[in-house]
Amino acid sequence: MINRTIIRQKVVQLMYAYYQNGERNLDSAEKELLKSLSKAYELYHQLLLLIVALTRYAEDSADRQEELNRVAHKDETVSRRFVENSLARQLNDNRQLNEFREHHEMIWADESAYVKSLFDEICQSDYYKEYMEAPAVDYEADRELWRLIYKNIVMKDERIDAILEERSLYWNDDREIIDTFVIKTIKRFAANSTPKQELLPEFKDDEDRDFAVRLLRRSILNDEYYRSLIGQYVQNWEFERLAFMDVIIMQVAIAEILSFPQIPISVSINEYVEIAKVYSTPKSYGYVNGILDTVTRILKEEGKLLKE
Repeated sequence: MINRTIIRQKVVQLMYAYYQNGERNLDSAEKELLKSLSKAYELYHQLLLLIVALTRYAEDSADRQEELNRVAHKDETVSRRFVENSLARQLNDNRQLNEFREHHEMIWADESAYVKSLFDEICQSDYYKEYMEAPAVDYEADRELWRLIYKNIVMKDERIDAILEERSLYWNDDREIIDTFVIKTIKRFAANSTPKQELLPEFKDDEDRDFAVRLLRRSILNDEYYRSLIGQYVQNWEFERLAFMDVIIMQVAIAEILSFPQIPISVSINEYVEIAKVYSTPKSYGYVNGILDTVTRILKEEGKLLKE
């Protein structure tokens, strides 16, 4: 689940902090990188558990309404279609999520006001109303409801950012990507999914974990050489005038380009241009793109850059 886009972002962030603080210990930096990636995986579980929290709130609300009806001698049926949603029940029973809950605090338990507010918003949505008013629903309808709710309501809710930021500084920039993995997970479930249904793994394979560690170490150990390349091929911009974050981004990009021959140059450059758009100045992505393109072209001509 921790893909290379997240890894690149984390390495750039960590590299920036590495040079900004006084303590420059490579082993400590590596541990911090792996911890940061682990926290992203933790966020993935927490966002899946938000679906469980919303369902439990709905169930409590239905219980309260039934009790009020009983006391008032009202012969009104309270619909439990949302409460009994198959996808939500599968997540509630999922073995991996429950194991996570045993070892981590479920943040939504302390955010009851937010869960209530979000549930009220869901109830006002067309997706919810159509689902609740349908003559009958099947598993596909259950799963599709949560896909629509998550994509169109949860993912667009900026209030979650403040909650997550208060819980962990590691989560400041992770949510946008992790949200896409939640959607992917919802689609992976099927009517016959059991509590043993596997969620997305932390890393696709050992190669991605190795990519993270190697990228960080190469970026730091060869920093003088990479910066000399940047300074040598800067044309219209003086090296000293480049934003420090731009230098870090290009330093990591060059480390990737030179250290991982199986990754196409265009892929690497595009990834770091996107990072520059998010983490540096408005004009930085143009500088980064231009300088990296020049550096790679010259290295090719000099026979120093070989790609598979």
